[in-house]
Amino acid sequence: MGVMGRILGAAPTVTALGHAATGMAEVFTRNATRRMELDEEAHARALTQHGQEFLIQREGRFDAFVNGLNRLPRPLLALGTMGLFIYAMVEPDGFGLRMQGLQMVPEPLWWLLGAIVGFYFGAREAHYLRNRVWPVRQPDRTEAPAAGALAADHTVAGRPTDDFADNAALRDWAASLRR
Repeated sequence: MGVMGRILGAAPTVTALGHAATGMAEVFTRNATRRMELDEEAHARALTQHGQEFLIQREGRFDAFVNGLNRLPRPLLALGTMGLFIYAMVEPDGFGLRMQGLQMVPEPLWWLLGAIVGFYFGAREAHYLRNRVWPVRQPDRTEAPAAGALAADHTVAGRPTDDFADNAALRDWAASLRR
């Protein structure tokens, strides 16, 4: 046994010192890996709770009616606009009278209509932006890795990159080596 082993006691003392240093460091900086684990856990709980809502199938007439009403505004606006063009061609005099009537609508009412339509479609767009419903591009496996970063058998530091699937920090690190 060496001099340091006699001074420090043995391996348990060194381990205790290491844990103490880690605990002290976490007082000043957050543990990023633990934060990612907690975020992932919260996300999984939220998805589970959201999924619970759809387990109960509501097949009543009222639910079907409300679902139908929710799907109507966009098609009605599109078809209505096309209908106005057809109406203008079929009966120009009647169309002109109705357009003169629309000119009499006060400006604040137009602003209110614009706000209602804008919030309806804006809320839908914000929902899709927040939840990122569209498909996310996955990295192409056929792209050549950076020179010497990955071996031909997809290993980093001797470990298969598939082992990193459960650790977000290692996944990011492995992805940065592929660039």
